[in-house]
Amino acid sequence: MTGYDRRLRLLAACLSAVAGYVDAIGFIRLGGFFVSFMSGNTTRVGVGLAESGAAAKTAASLILIFILGVISGAVVGRMAKAHRRPMVLLFVCGLLALAAIAAGLGDGRLAVAAMVLAMGAENAVFSEDGEVRIGVTYMTGTLVKLGKRITAALYGGDPLGWAPYLLLWLGLLAGAFLGATAYSQMGLTALWGAALAAGALSLVAAKIGPDAA
Repeated sequence: MTGYDRRLRLLAACLSAVAGYVDAIGFIRLGGFFVSFMSGNTTRVGVGLAESGAAAKTAASLILIFILGVISGAVVGRMAKAHRRPMVLLFVCGLLALAAIAAGLGDGRLAVAAMVLAMGAENAVFSEDGEVRIGVTYMTGTLVKLGKRITAALYGGDPLGWAPYLLLWLGLLAGAFLGATAYSQMGLTALWGAALAAGALSLVAAKIGPDAA
């Protein structure tokens, strides 16, 4: 993440906030399952296999849909080439809009599936050479890097090298708070907020300019 300029770091933090927002809505809606944090769902699969087959099936289904979202986002990114970031974000915007529409029509399953697909696809925004450079829907690796950068600063390294990782984590935290608050007031209709945010960020990404194909 330190290899990106300030504008892209801020974009990544905003995307992390969108992920936190959507994940909080999904977590509450699904009663403890995640739509973006697949490490948590993997643990739920293991616990479910030991205690409840139904829970394991739900968690495994979410993981599969997430992987499909990653694949679809990567395909869109490859097709868009140098315009990967704005086009992937438009794709994410469309999926979140689909989730909100499905929720409005009373199709909760389609709404959840679209949410998970969107979160998987979002990880293609900062992908290079087939590798995700900045994970915006999960924070374990970010927190590890935060700790390592703080350690480096204590030993004479970059005194602010840890700041981008803290910003990324704070984005997820803030988004989760806003998502939980919005869901308590609007239910799944709150997904329109995430769709609009993704659409706005696609315009920001386009303004930043082309990226490597």
